[in-house]
Order: sequence, then C-alpha cells, then structure tokens
Amino acid sequence: MSSVERTADGESVFAPGILDRIVTRYLAGAPPPEVPDDAARLLSAREREVLGLVGAGLDNGEIAARLQLSPATVKSHVRHILAKLDLRDRIHAVLWAHSHGLTE
Repeated sequence: MSSVERTADGESVFAPGILDRIVTRYLAGAPPPEVPDDAARLLSAREREVLGLVGAGLDNGEIAARLQLSPATVKSHVRHILAKLDLRDRIHAVLWAHSHGLTE
C-alpha cells in the first residue's frame, strides 16, 4: 500500500525514525495529553494491545499481521481508542501510549 493510500485510509505516514524523534521531543518538553490516569481501564485488553503497537510506530497493516486481525478490525480498534480516550488523532494516541507505559 502506498503512502498516499495509507494517508487516505486515515493512517499517519512517517519516514523511519521520524516518529521516535517526534515522541522523544514531545515527551521531553510538553505535558502529556490531558486524559485521566485511570482512562486505560476504559479500554479492552485488545484495545490496550493495539494502542501499545500504535505507540511503537506500527501501522494498521503491521498491527493486523502481528495480531492476526484484518486491517479493518485494527482501524476499528484505533477509532474506538481515540473515542474512549478523547484523543484527537493517531499522533496523540502514540504520545498517550508512551506517557502511560503501554509501548513495547
């Protein structure tokens, strides 16, 4: 799948290494997204697993392959995660996962 197709599908596409630099700089100087500490309990076990992989920089296709799910199911999980945690987008989900220790 091309970067254009992935972006059109709602994914964030970054060159290798960029996501790590974004997260590192953000966590070093900015407060985490304003979500209650107990918000992780709102997520199902599968949603926490998906969020951890999103936080590790995997795209929906990679998460689907790792968890043996369809990409559409992963996309649905990501959408539910964003809604439950009141996060704006996938980048905020990555930051939230890092700040709450959910990444691998």
